Amino acid sequence: MTSPTWVLHDPTSELDPIVRPRLRPPPSLEGRTIALLDIGKIRSDEFLDTVEKELRARGLDVLRVAKPTNAKPAPDEVIHRVAGDADVAVVALAD
Repeated sequence: MTSPTWVLHDPTSELDPIVRPRLRPPPSLEGRTIALLDIGKIRSDEFLDTVEKELRARGLDVLRVAKPTNAKPAPDEVIHRVAGDADVAVVALAD
């Protein structure tokens, strides 16, 4: 059996996006901080509330972060907080 081929598309509006290799997910979430990023879409906070409850029930560290609006890119402070304070991120895309 062959492994599936994944094609990842850059969701930004950059005309010349930076091509980066995809990082491998960690083998475990133990001892890691998981950022839950609310992008401001309707009901994404409800989704993240459920995810946070499940992660905390497993004894994992969670960092909640939110964009002020879904209509614009995340401010630098939000990006730096996720990149600097978390090991992995879950991004809520809900409506």
